[in-house]
Amino acid sequence: MRHRTLGKSSLRVSAIGLGCMSMSGVYGKGDDAESIAVIHRALELGVNFLDSSDMYGWGHNEQLLARAIKGRRAQVVLATKFGNLRKPDGTPGVNGRPEYVPQACDASLTRLGVDVIDLYYQHRVDPGVPIEDTVGAMARLVTQGKVRFLGLSEAAPATIRRAHAVHPITAVQSEYSLLYRVEAEETLRATRELGISFVAYSPLGRSLLTGSVHGTDEIPPDDRRRDHPRFTDANLAANLAIVQRLQPIAKAKGCTLAQLVLAWLLAQGEDIVAIPGTKRRARLEENAGADAVDLSADDVARISAAAPAGAGAGLRYPAPAMKAVYL
Repeated sequence: MRHRTLGKSSLRVSAIGLGCMSMSGVYGKGDDAESIAVIHRALELGVNFLDSSDMYGWGHNEQLLARAIKGRRAQVVLATKFGNLRKPDGTPGVNGRPEYVPQACDASLTRLGVDVIDLYYQHRVDPGVPIEDTVGAMARLVTQGKVRFLGLSEAAPATIRRAHAVHPITAVQSEYSLLYRVEAEETLRATRELGISFVAYSPLGRSLLTGSVHGTDEIPPDDRRRDHPRFTDANLAANLAIVQRLQPIAKAKGCTLAQLVLAWLLAQGEDIVAIPGTKRRARLEENAGADAVDLSADDVARISAAAPAGAGAGLRYPAPAMKAVYL
């Protein structure tokens, strides 16, 4: 597995990491024993970049990671996030207040069973708190030795610039895939100017770009994708047409569709790392295999033409959740 350095930090991570959200009941019921086996297999394959959040299962995911990496901490570059929360009435909220930042970090450290978090992200920008105040509080965690490097998730270029002026930002995590390129590519222009790495979540379009989804009836009732506009009938048909254009390219390259899509993403630059999520070993092994897929400049151009920027149909989140991204 090839490794890449995050930003201007000392963190060397696998070009393909592991997003752990699906292990905590977001896309149907999870299986802790299998999830731990997935993490152990990831480490065997050289996948050392594990991505979590305090909101994944509302603490469950970090506790699961603690069990999985016990005795293996030195093998792992550990990333987690804070800021998303549930209000007393059960609705989603966000908290970027400076006094909340150390509370959230201490709680994550306890759940993870570690002394330091390698990369600590603000999960969503709090529009009610100046980003300078939030990042200032995050910077104090670095000074205290609780966090090594800082990141932002779903921050727009102007916000990234303001944050970076307070304390160096090592990575920005946002959705980026062949289906959803426009905002990601705008963000990339800013991160490259500042020497910040881009961590691409949902690089497989929440499974759409694997070729495994053919209709909404295949998605379990307890799976969050049922609420996502890209999976509604009209949008799904348009998105599957993109998948069909990519299939022959994957066949010609002798790889799976998922491997082709991940290889395309990594070919966009050495400053990009992908964190496809899975709770199954077979999918993990398939995704890791993308590291061996060689794409020529012509291959990359052909893939890009099959799924041009803006081609993805449907919002990437339900309308209310879109108000919390790219801020």
